[in-house]
Parts: sequence; structure tokens; C-alpha cells
Amino acid sequence: MKPKHCLVFFAFLCSQALATFKLQEHFQWNILDYEYPSEEARLQAILTGRFKPENNLPVGIEIWNDKMFISVPRWMEGIPATLNYVPLNIPVKNPRLIPYPDWESNELGNCEKGLSTVYRIKADKCDRLWVLDTGTFGIENTTQNPCPYALNVFDLRTNQRLRRYELRPEDTNTNTFIANIAVDLGDTCDDAFAYMSDELGYGLIAYSFRENKSWRFTHSYFLPDPLRGDYTIDKLNFQWGEEGIFGMSLTPPKADGFKLLYFSPLASHREFVVSTQTLRNSSKVGNSWNEFYALAERGPNSHTTSRVMDDKGLQFFNLIDQNAIGCWNSEMEYKSENHGIVDKDDEELIFPADVKVDRNENLWVISDRMSNFLLSSLNYNDINFRVMFAPIDVLVKDTVCECRPNDLSGLRIPHRFGQFPVQLYSPYPGKSLF
Repeated sequence: MKPKHCLVFFAFLCSQALATFKLQEHFQWNILDYEYPSEEARLQAILTGRFKPENNLPVGIEIWNDKMFISVPRWMEGIPATLNYVPLNIPVKNPRLIPYPDWESNELGNCEKGLSTVYRIKADKCDRLWVLDTGTFGIENTTQNPCPYALNVFDLRTNQRLRRYELRPEDTNTNTFIANIAVDLGDTCDDAFAYMSDELGYGLIAYSFRENKSWRFTHSYFLPDPLRGDYTIDKLNFQWGEEGIFGMSLTPPKADGFKLLYFSPLASHREFVVSTQTLRNSSKVGNSWNEFYALAERGPNSHTTSRVMDDKGLQFFNLIDQNAIGCWNSEMEYKSENHGIVDKDDEELIFPADVKVDRNENLWVISDRMSNFLLSSLNYNDINFRVMFAPIDVLVKDTVCECRPNDLSGLRIPHRFGQFPVQLYSPYPGKSLF
């Protein structure tokens, strides 16, 4: 029986969680290595313990022109550089990481000029790289704070740091752990804001580039769901029950000129949303409770740490419990029936840690087996870390996210946000895989 709408048909496909294997592997590593000035320098770093290959885990990625940036948090000893890059067109599958912008800028504990630990990074359309340095070393009860949280902005054309901004004491608390950042660019390069999610301190910090100041929002929507703290990934069961607001994505500008920020706690299956009109206004900090909105749950086994939205309003997010990448077309109501799976792989997508969209409309994913690394162990004879990509139109083909505006003409899209108008985007053209 043929369904009446593509929505019904594609929702059925998604409910079957079909593996599509659309992502193409670009890089793979058994274990990470670095591009030292010489082989002698590399061996000396290993002998002195400054480089312990088995302690290095790639976590965040970003794409800019022919570079892929890769972050490696300093959870343990032996991480020589926390912010790195590799050339995208390098003819090897396991390239050595090159510290960015240089070795000296990755010195642990050099608060003014170095970077201690970096997680997520974001390149904007003004060719700047936004880098949040947590200033930490270690993880959980081993964490030390040799430096304060600091937002760094680099000019990608010159590789020079444009700005370093230390978060105010009022922006953090004793439980603060900020790993994620979203960048909101307005009409000019100076009209820029960064939003930083405090996962364990349960806050959202906004920063104005023009004003060079920050402010902190608090809300119960930033808290973890006490019913969603249990995880099973690659047959490993564990509990991360304290993990609050983490993943974030920004829409294209709406009719009022502002964007929507979608977010969710890690220990949660529910999505939330707020307008950047609220976040950009520091006077709203104590008077914006009703300007945050709760949406539906994504469904079972839908913990997510990373999400991104393209210029046409397609959101992609990692599904760490399912070894999969999900999608949602923001033209449709946020509910599980409107979510698709663009790829699923129980070998190559074990803990897909980060997702990014490049300027050529490709989705990039890094998988790193993070839960095994932190809670069990890795076999360094296996491929443990992978970077994969595919054009967006290839990924959404045959999913509910492929529906065009014409396909939705017979569907009622609820007006859920009051002042936020529902906008339909123009259909996007198809592309070949390569």
C-alpha cells in the first residue's frame, strides 16, 4: 500500500533504522601521532612522557578550506598539543597531527599564550576560528585548573590570534564544565556572538564580540533528565546522569532577523529552543524564563552530544547509543516521526563524537570510541578513530528529511513558538557523490 505523503513513507523507513552506509571514510587511525620538527624530537617526547600515544583521543573537528582541525583534550598526561590540523588533501589515511597555530601556542599552563584543553571549535564565514580553552588538565575527579576559561579567536588567513577573552567569575561556578560552542554571525564580522554550554554547571554563556563582554543564563531546561542517565554503547553499559546542556545548533536567520538556538542536555532525549534575540540581550538574563521552549523527545536511545544545522534548515545530530547520525528537517514539527537516520554503522560509527557541515554542503563526522576509551580500553591494533563525509543531499536521500516544501503542502505544521514564524526554504539542487 502506498502512503499518501512522503512523510509517512520516510517515517516508516526511519522506524526500521535501516543502515544506509552513505558516509565515506576519509581518514582513519589506530592511534594518533604528531608532526614533530624531527624524529629525534618525537622520540625525546616519548622518552620523557610528554607524548604518550595511547592517551590521545580526537574529540572535535572543524573544516576550513583545505584544513581539518582536530581537538585532543588533555584528559591524561602525554598530549603534546590540544588544537591541531591536518591537510584534507594529504595522500595518506592516517596523517600526523600538526599543532595549530604552532607548538608554542599549545603549551599546557601557559595561560596568556597557550592552550590547555580544547574540545569543540567553530570556523565562521569571516575566516576566523573560535576556540574555547577550558584551561584544564585531567578529567572528573582528576581535573586541575591551571588556567581560567578563555575564548580565543584566530584569523585563519594569517594564523594569528585576534583575541583572547577570559570568562568572568560570574560566568562559571564550582561545577562548571564547558565543552561546546556555537557562533552566531550577524550582518558584519564584528556583529558576532558565541554561545557556550556549561554541561555540569547548568548554564549558557553568551559573548558579544563587538562589546567584548559575556553574560550567563540559567534555566531548568539546562538540567539533565533523571530518567535518561543510563547508556549502552558498543555493549558497554554506564551512567552519565549528571550531564546537562551540551549539543547546540543554530538555524538560518528567521523573518525577524534572528536565529533559533536548538539545544539539549546530554542526559536527555528532549530538545529545547530559544531565540538569539533573547540570548543577545544581556538584560534578559534574569527575565527570560518564558522565552525558552520545550519540544518533543527524539525517542528511545537518542542521547546526543553534537548537532549542526545547514543553511537550508537541515539539522544533523549524533546518536551515540545507536552508532548513527540522525537528521531533522526544521520545516517540519519536532517529533520522533519526523527524524531520520542518514547513516548507521555498528563498527565505523561507534561513538560519533562530532558532526560539522562545510561550505560545500558536505557533512563530516568523527567517530572515536570515546566511551571505550574512558570506561574500558582500546585495542590499538584496530582502527579506533575515523573521519567520514558525504554530500548532504546524498545523506538525506530516501529519508524523511528529503521532503521538499511541495511535499509538505498537505501537512499542518504547528506554530509552536508564538513570535517565531514557520518558514519554508527553497528546494536545494541535487549533487553527485564526488
